[in-house]
Amino acid sequence: MQNTKINSALERLLKPVWRQFFRTTEGHIFLLGIASALIGLVVMGLVAFWSPQTSQMIGAMSFTNIAFGTIVSMSIGYTAGYGHTLVIAVNMWTETVMVLLFYPIFVLSMQKLVEFPVVGRFIENTRKAAERHQDKVRRYGIAGLFLFVWIPFWMTGPIVGSAIGYLLGFPAWLTLSVVIAGNFFTMASWAYLLFGLYTRAAAFGPWAPVLIIGLIILFILASYQLNRRKKFRNPWSR
Repeated sequence: MQNTKINSALERLLKPVWRQFFRTTEGHIFLLGIASALIGLVVMGLVAFWSPQTSQMIGAMSFTNIAFGTIVSMSIGYTAGYGHTLVIAVNMWTETVMVLLFYPIFVLSMQKLVEFPVVGRFIENTRKAAERHQDKVRRYGIAGLFLFVWIPFWMTGPIVGSAIGYLLGFPAWLTLSVVIAGNFFTMASWAYLLFGLYTRAAAFGPWAPVLIIGLIILFILASYQLNRRKKFRNPWSR
């Protein structure tokens, strides 16, 4: 009985926060992210009627992008024989949805309006990464944010870029427009490099592109493990 009263009180406290949130720019962005995700899922379902294999590849690339990043996702698409149109479109959709959903949650978390226990660690790690790089971006303003997202290095993706835009006080829609545009140019750059790489690798045999994907995944996992060790090492060590 007591737990029921506590839950009801919490619901009454949270409802005004969420109602107010959905009236803000960030709330509109969050709703746009949900709508974009649903539209993509509907399209995936429609594609399944004509080509189940293509629909499965869309799902595989989307999941791989979230789990391992753009490079692995695009590599899988090119290895399976798909062209730029599908590979770039799927990855742009996936990362755009991620940014549209993450940015409002990040803003809510930074403003201490709502806590997100499930993704709290991810938000905190993103904040730390954004704070490490924000001085570099501040020097060049919006152009610096665009270049930060465009240059395809580790931890310079659209998620961290959107967090930097918020920390630097850029307007929400301007931040997201620059981040998404920079991400598109990143996709185009990787498309040019990866397509040529896998086309040449296929000449050695069907095993060569698969081997490259495996090596990329191992490199990403090794980098992740190295970053974890740095976080948990002795704070007094140099």
